[in-house]
Amino acid sequence: MSSADCVQLVVGLGNPGAGHAEDRHNVGFWLVDELARRLKVDLRGEAKYKGETGRAASGLRLLKPMTYMNLSGESVAPCAAYFRIPPAAVLVVHDELDLPVGAVRLKRGGGHGGHNGLRSIEQMLGTNDFLRVRLGIGHPGVGRDVAGYVLSRPPAAEREAIDAAIALVLDNIETITNGGFSRAMNTLNQRGQ
Repeated sequence: MSSADCVQLVVGLGNPGAGHAEDRHNVGFWLVDELARRLKVDLRGEAKYKGETGRAASGLRLLKPMTYMNLSGESVAPCAAYFRIPPAAVLVVHDELDLPVGAVRLKRGGGHGGHNGLRSIEQMLGTNDFLRVRLGIGHPGVGRDVAGYVLSRPPAAEREAIDAAIALVLDNIETITNGGFSRAMNTLNQRGQ
């Protein structure tokens, strides 16, 4: 297995600030915070990447963009460029309206599906050839206020389901990041959700 088969950078998407800490839109931050805790990584602000970043003993880098969601690429692209990390070795963790609450889907490449964080990353990297972990947050329904929904706190039962999904991803993170993305995708994407 070459290093090209491995994830070198895990990016969790969200919005900075205490006012957004519990928002559905911040599930990417929730996952990276828990991953940092498990790997004993201290995330620190880094101005040149406009984000909080740290490095695990394994060499895996973690990043939480502090740009606000719509400008996530302004953090991801400089970080990837500085460490010479190709887009295919970047794993972006984000909320997904089109999946039921607590569902997990791994995906390689593809469109942004209207997600402004992904759109920004695609624009700044110049490609959509990066890996994704999509964490289901459910949808408020047709004609409902999607922005208000993603920027609000989920009820306790939904938060538990999302936390369980995050735990599932992290229980498989070694496979996901160490050359087994396709294998993990087959396993996690076929869960009964």
